Amino acid sequence: MKRIGLTGGIGSGKSFIANILEHMGFPVYYSDSRSKELTKSNPTIRMGLISLFGEDVFIDGQLNTQLVSTKIFQNEEYRQKVNELIHPIVRKDFEDWAMNQNSNLVFNEAAILFETGAFKNFDATILVCAPLELKIQRVMKRENCSEEEVLARMRKQWSDEEKRKLADFVIENDEKQPIVSQIENALNRLINNFN
Repeated sequence: MKRIGLTGGIGSGKSFIANILEHMGFPVYYSDSRSKELTKSNPTIRMGLISLFGEDVFIDGQLNTQLVSTKIFQNEEYRQKVNELIHPIVRKDFEDWAMNQNSNLVFNEAAILFETGAFKNFDATILVCAPLELKIQRVMKRENCSEEEVLARMRKQWSDEEKRKLADFVIENDEKQPIVSQIENALNRLINNFN
């Protein structure tokens, strides 16, 4: 079994690509949503967040996302500590999940594979790219937020140009090039390279 990282900046459409892969019959682990679940349920993460931010980090058993977001976007050290706390637990959760899949390829959809160095844990990576203006429009529409809010979040991630240097495959999700043929091309190369 080969583990494939699927990543892309905010608004690139990596979840859309992940959904297509699932419809093609490939197992996909969604790191971001799984991370949110583990943040609520994993005692190590809960205690770590409480020691970092205080008891107010959980309100009635629910994560105070407003507090955490404010802290980590204003303070790089907090962001790094939260990542160091959560990422190893999510990585272990992915490995446990992968061992229970019956497929020659499994995919891990995650936003910041390159930024965290996690891409090194995969047999290959697929990067989903899109033009900046299109990414901004997608996020503004999806999350009902301002362009400045989107750009602030984008500044926390690497640019597509930086990520392209490390990616094994790139899918252009620019609403011009056919998506399915790009995915099939990557899949064929992955399957042929690993058999």
